[in-house]
This record gives sequence, structure tokens and C-alpha cells, in this order.
Amino acid sequence: MTLRVLRNAAVTALATTCVLLPATGTAYADDGIRAQQWALDVMRTDEAWRTTKGEGVTVAVLDTGVDASHPDLVGNVLTGKDMVGFGARRGDRSWARHGTAMAGIVAGHGHGAGRRDGVLGIAPEARILPVRVILEDGDPARKKARSTRGNALAEGIRWAADHGADVINLSLGDDSKSAHPEPTEDAAVQYALRKGAVVVASAGNGGERGDHISYPAAYPGVIAATAVDSNGVRAPFSTRRWYATVAAPGDDVVIADPNRRYYEGWGTSAAAAFVSGAVALIRAAHPGLGPAEIKKLLRDTARDTPAGGRDDSRGFGLIDPVAALARADRIKPQSLRTTARTDKYFGPGPDKAPKDEGPAGWVGPLAGGLGVALLAAGVWLWRGRAASARR
Repeated sequence: MTLRVLRNAAVTALATTCVLLPATGTAYADDGIRAQQWALDVMRTDEAWRTTKGEGVTVAVLDTGVDASHPDLVGNVLTGKDMVGFGARRGDRSWARHGTAMAGIVAGHGHGAGRRDGVLGIAPEARILPVRVILEDGDPARKKARSTRGNALAEGIRWAADHGADVINLSLGDDSKSAHPEPTEDAAVQYALRKGAVVVASAGNGGERGDHISYPAAYPGVIAATAVDSNGVRAPFSTRRWYATVAAPGDDVVIADPNRRYYEGWGTSAAAAFVSGAVALIRAAHPGLGPAEIKKLLRDTARDTPAGGRDDSRGFGLIDPVAALARADRIKPQSLRTTARTDKYFGPGPDKAPKDEGPAGWVGPLAGGLGVALLAAGVWLWRGRAASARR
């Protein structure tokens, strides 16, 4: 079955989280959902799961919140922290949509008989630590958050690092023309790396809007994920920049929603979540490896490597958790957790980066939303078995 995706005409930097259009298009029974998860095949999850499914690893999802009661996530979600403190609540439509989608990509375990229904994540036995640092695009309180909670991301990173996060997923960012480094966020990232947490962020969705630098993806030590489609080709929206580390699926991705429906979406947010799930697998099998070692491991084992070894579109290539797990067996941990900062970056690669305009005032990702917006989608998959497929 082919799912038709309706995308927004534009993705607004610093202003969108999870843009899901009204439920239109083709409806499917639950058993049609798993067949649409092409990323599971691309990332060779069946082979990786012979080694580990992520048991014992905690992935902090810093986002809009996570629906812990979702059938595909129940039992995998820990008690988290709300760094915003206001805005939409459970039951509101603009609550935890983007965060739930990301958590499902990382650690969804499906549901129903034999867990054959619903969404499977890359690390289905990993635990999710939800940290609410941003509000959904449709939340009426976003303007208030913009002016009062601009430090929530930095606070959330530190909180996650202090509360057992092995991996910190940041499917968010600012890739507007005025984006620039925020010292408190940079310091928080470095703090998390020193504590041993691997930090993964989405590279940005500015590939058709100037390829502006996105933060937190550009902070030193971060694993920045770009997006490819099911053919392994760079998704047009995916930002091309010197900080790109690896590529991962990010187009036509099936996601879970708090309303118990399933949508198809797109964005480097999804790519970051897939990378975080892959890192969770590595951490489960090799807990002694530090953030810098894991970042190098992902670079060294990526497949479909660009000409010359890397480029700004896909970094070092498509992430390959199976190859990474195999290579990790031969690595003796060197205790590289103490630092991951470096002022030397890889790039710029063959993709000529456009010149950015100078910064014109920073607004944190919490305040404005997710510049790395995932997911404009117009197709949903109805969860009832009675639904019949229609062309």
C-alpha cells in the first residue's frame, strides 16, 4: 500500500513543532502500519536486535512531553520533568504530540497480540526519560514561553544528565537567519558530555530555505543527524552544513500520536530520533564507551559513504547500527567521557554553504518552538482492526 503525504508549503524556523494536517487520505488497519516502517529494514534492526534491544539504557527525550500511556510506549517511560510549567495538558490536542512521536521512534514496542500492531522503535527495550522544554506549535501559551522560559533547554539538558540519561535526544533547534550559539546551552551540552551522556540533535530543516546553521546541532560534541529518504538520498528539506555527522531516515516516517492514530511525517527530527535509538543499542551492548568514542564509531561504520569520505548533506554516510555494534566489540574504552569539545570541525565538504546573515537576537528553541520541525503529514492510519484499506 502507498501512503500519500501532504506537506505544508513551508516549514517555519523557530515556530513549528509537529505539524499534522487534518486526518485525510488513506486509512489502514493496525496490521498495515508495520509494513510502512521502511526505516526498520534500512537500519537492519532484525540483525541488530540479535545483540540487544536497548535494555537498561535511558534516552532522555527533550521535547514537548511524552504520552506515557500510549499503547506503544506504556512501561517504557520514566517519570520526567516539565521545565516549562504551563501550557497544554493531557487531553489537549496540542500536548505531547512531537515528543510522543520521537519517543516512539526511539523506543516504541508496539502493542496487541505478539506486539504486531503499532510502531516499533529502534531500541524497543530502552527507557524514555521525558523532559518538556518546549511547547507545541498549536499551544496558545507559546508566546508566553518565548518570553519567560528561554532557558528551559539548557536546564533540561543538565537535568537529564543528572538523572541518568545515557543518551539525550534533541529533535529541536533554531535554524533561523538570526540563530547563533547560546552560551548557557553550549555549556549545558558540554556538561552532559562530561557526565557521559551522548547528545544527538537534528541538523535542521533548512535545506530549501538557505541551509542556515541550526543550534543545538552545531554545538561541539553533538552528533548531528541529517535526513534521507527510503532510497538513501538526502531529503530536500535536510540542512547541509559542516557539522553533519551521519544521516538517518527522515522522510515518510510512521509516527505514533497521543490521539492513538498513526501519521506519516518528515523532518530531521525523526532522523535524530533514529540515531538516538541506534546509540541506545550501542550503549546497551557497550556501556563503557564514552560520547566521543561513540561519535567516532558512528562515523567510522557509516555506510554509503559520500565521495571523499563525507559531505555536508549526509555527513559520513547512513548510520549503520549493525556495523557499529560489530566494530564496538573490538574497541577498548579509552575513557573519553571527560571532554568532547573541539574547535575543529569536519567540512565544509563538497556542498557549498550559503553565507548566513549576522545574528539579530537569539530566541531559544524553547521559546519559539522547533526550528527543526518534524512532520507535516496528511495521512493517518486508523488503529481499529475493522478499518479496511482503500486506495
